[in-house]
Amino acid sequence: MDLTLLGRWIAEHATATDDHDLLLTGFCEALAGAGIPVWRVSVMTPALDPMLRGVSLNWHAGEGMSFVANAHGSDEESDWLFSPVYALVEKGETFGRWRLDAPDLEADFPVLKALGAQGGVDYVLHIVEFAPGTALQGIAVSFCTRDVSGFTEGHLSAIADVLPFLTLAIAKIGLAHTFREVSATYLGRSTAERILNGQIRRGEGRAVPAAILLTDLRGFTALADRVDPADMVTWLNEHFDALGDPVARHGGEILKFLGDGFLAIFPVPDAGTLPCPVCGGALDAAIDGLAANAALNARRRTAGLPELAAECVVHFGTVIYGNVGTERRLDFTIIGRAVNEASRIESQCAALGHELLVSDSFAERCARRLEPVGTIDLRGLSRPMRVWTVPEEPSGAASAEQGTGSPARTV
Repeated sequence: MDLTLLGRWIAEHATATDDHDLLLTGFCEALAGAGIPVWRVSVMTPALDPMLRGVSLNWHAGEGMSFVANAHGSDEESDWLFSPVYALVEKGETFGRWRLDAPDLEADFPVLKALGAQGGVDYVLHIVEFAPGTALQGIAVSFCTRDVSGFTEGHLSAIADVLPFLTLAIAKIGLAHTFREVSATYLGRSTAERILNGQIRRGEGRAVPAAILLTDLRGFTALADRVDPADMVTWLNEHFDALGDPVARHGGEILKFLGDGFLAIFPVPDAGTLPCPVCGGALDAAIDGLAANAALNARRRTAGLPELAAECVVHFGTVIYGNVGTERRLDFTIIGRAVNEASRIESQCAALGHELLVSDSFAERCARRLEPVGTIDLRGLSRPMRVWTVPEEPSGAASAEQGTGSPARTV
């Protein structure tokens, strides 16, 4: 590709897709095709992600692309502190160049020594800053050659001419990816997709048959009053991992955290199918979560740390799934009678002596053998509601009994 056309190609590509691999591959191949002897090109960007500190896209001539994700607190954290990128940032500079075949490198950067050991000769680094306002503060792009003569001034000038197109495209792709991932992190992936697809008007929503899972940690408030807040946050996150991971594994989504608990939804696409596989997944998520929480408490007990028991309720009903709030501050959530009923059932767990309660409307859709607990009065209901639980299985009975009709409601 002619370098005079490269900027236009980059702009068209970045407008049409978010494929950063194809973008960087096309850019590097165009440089090589124009006679610039690039051997390795690396694009390094920070990440606004709860798991990742940053990511790197690396292109090698003849080998193609590789992707490196750098986790928070990983071993690579120290590598960053001894990198040429960090050195330039600390000095407030945006350009650096090092000869890797020098008898003694002028700076002790492990990455440069490694590239030199692989035959790298000349290393050039550009840092481009982004507009302030997010953790995506900028981008670093490095170019390395194995050509014994290194890069000429003509090579560097040609790279500098097309680099703004690349960095702008990477910024666009990075921000789009960050937008999606941050939305999914804070809203849930399904909810985020709905919002990003335009379902953002206040009052906009739709009726959805759904299994509802509500969890709560017993004794959290009392414990929080007497322990270090930092420890409390750590412990709370561990319990949320134990209780919440099975939700995603069984096809549900946590809609919101409610202090020391959460509300999750399992939309049912075909409410007429019985027994309901989605409800089965919701019940499995509750059982697996309680088991994981019990295992966590056992480890805490061994370590002499406080324990937090959990309570779960599974319920079924039709909810409104959509936008509720003020004109400029909305919550995409579920509302409706079924949500209120689930909350009121959960409040009876301690009184009834069960960590898991199953509503009657959920039990009617479930193939698992259930055990009756009793009948309770719920504020707002004209008649009492029966509630159920899952009988304790003998050791080794990992899976529940399955059937094709209504649950066998026997003790």
